[in-house]
Amino acid sequence: MSEANGSTNPEQGQSGEYLSWLGTQWRADLAYPKLTDDMIERLHAYGQEERFPSGICLYSHGDRNIDLFVVLDGGIDVSLPAAAGGKKVYNEIRAGNFGGEFNLLNSQGAVVEARTVLPSLLLRIPRHNLRDLMRAEGDIANLIVQACIWRRIRIVEAAVSGAIITGHTDDPQMTLLRRFFLRNIYPHRFVDLTQTGSESGSTRYPTVTLPNGKVLERPEISELADELGITELPDPRTIFDVIVVGAGPAGLASAVYAASEGLSTVIIEGVAPGGQAGTSSKIENYLGFPTGIGGQQLAIRAQMQALKFGVSFAISRPVVTIGHEDGIHRMVLAGGQALCARAVVVATGAQYRTLNVKNYQQYENRGLFYAATSMEGVSCRNQEVIVVGGGNSAGQASLFLSGIARRVHHIVRGPSLAATMSQYLISRIEGSKRISLHTNSEITRLSGAPSLSHVSWLNKLSGETTECGISAVFVMIGAEPNTGWLFGTVQLDSKGFVLTGGVHGFESTPYATSAPGIFAVGDVRANSVKRIASAVGEGSVVISDIHRYLAASRTTSDAESDDRAGLR
Repeated sequence: MSEANGSTNPEQGQSGEYLSWLGTQWRADLAYPKLTDDMIERLHAYGQEERFPSGICLYSHGDRNIDLFVVLDGGIDVSLPAAAGGKKVYNEIRAGNFGGEFNLLNSQGAVVEARTVLPSLLLRIPRHNLRDLMRAEGDIANLIVQACIWRRIRIVEAAVSGAIITGHTDDPQMTLLRRFFLRNIYPHRFVDLTQTGSESGSTRYPTVTLPNGKVLERPEISELADELGITELPDPRTIFDVIVVGAGPAGLASAVYAASEGLSTVIIEGVAPGGQAGTSSKIENYLGFPTGIGGQQLAIRAQMQALKFGVSFAISRPVVTIGHEDGIHRMVLAGGQALCARAVVVATGAQYRTLNVKNYQQYENRGLFYAATSMEGVSCRNQEVIVVGGGNSAGQASLFLSGIARRVHHIVRGPSLAATMSQYLISRIEGSKRISLHTNSEITRLSGAPSLSHVSWLNKLSGETTECGISAVFVMIGAEPNTGWLFGTVQLDSKGFVLTGGVHGFESTPYATSAPGIFAVGDVRANSVKRIASAVGEGSVVISDIHRYLAASRTTSDAESDDRAGLR
């Protein structure tokens, strides 16, 4: 069974999954909005009219930094590679509309081809003018942002373009690859060898067949991102005002506020925007969303905001080292690429701790998971599952899974949930007929081959051991900070969290680290409140500290220049 949508078809697309993330139905009016005459008149200030004969390719698969084409007369057909070969037109852009999708907002490779279908008069807005347009024309910018994301989702839903992932659903590497595609909103199909039985004995599965026909066997994420054109690495000669390391809620908030206030900003992210919040099935206590919002929904919206304000994203390369010289911070990414900035926001968050069971690695992504989203949840339908942990993420996971699984066993080491979980979640867990709470308990044994099938847990007070047929365990038992790359650069506490403010900071502000120009926000910061709302708050507030730091740095630099020139 496909993890994505529960169909028994061995070749799967992503029908409905992204629309469910957005929490709505398909909106053609948002994907293909009609520009008003006034909008088109204003757009003329950013480009020039050009005439094209029929059949001219404006951009094709893999092209980066495409221009914005507004159709004044004639038309553009947008096509995808067809499953049986050739091309299939999936959209017709006519007068009053414009071309482009998700990659209008970033520098990733295009996943479609756009070609004039009639002799056409187009308003061509060069890429270097597009950012100015997005800043100055708010109403038009909003239309473009909405259209870009809706068009990409339509492409992904079509599942006739992009990459083909071939392998077994219970292969951990397959799960990692599929999660990478899903969270980066890249069109793909999934071929389940368990059902087709067509695997080759000499092939190292899973494989990814690229749109150009090239086949990658068990690719690393960085290799895959490079081949697909997802990798975005800004010019290393550019000195940004701010580099944000980590694209979770805190990092995305920092980037949005920095860029919206005129600071040149880049985000470095190893896998995909969203952080751990992006794996949350539903967040119900985030201000402004009374019915809750999925973690991936929130991540997509925040990413779109950041792109709208001109934030650059460096995807698929984690930071390896960081250095400082003459007021400039230089970060070296995996693979050797370097990026430089005057200020740094560390927002790398934390990762869930693993079970204290010796063979847990054997079952990672084979029944042992650290996120409870629709991708993992579909395989739990009518099964008994376990959630481990006493925090809000664990509570949200239990409630989400209780709507899918036959029974959820919620296991915590402590005597209750009261010390670490919000009361509204506790009340719902206690009131659910499908959730059984096991306090003072811990998992002692995992078994099954090749995937998880049985779990044993011990009640530490009674000494009683319970064994149950369990196919999925969701582990949410605390976090460890992602700060290995910071050792020796800033002060860390005994657990590896970044110490900030007071006696620890280069200045007294709450988010200043011990290194001048480096700030830390969100879960990675020692003594922070591990909540999405607080992470977003810290990410937004820290920008005022950065403005002050940059202003002081410029003043100091000017004074030093005057001294060298003998002007003082």
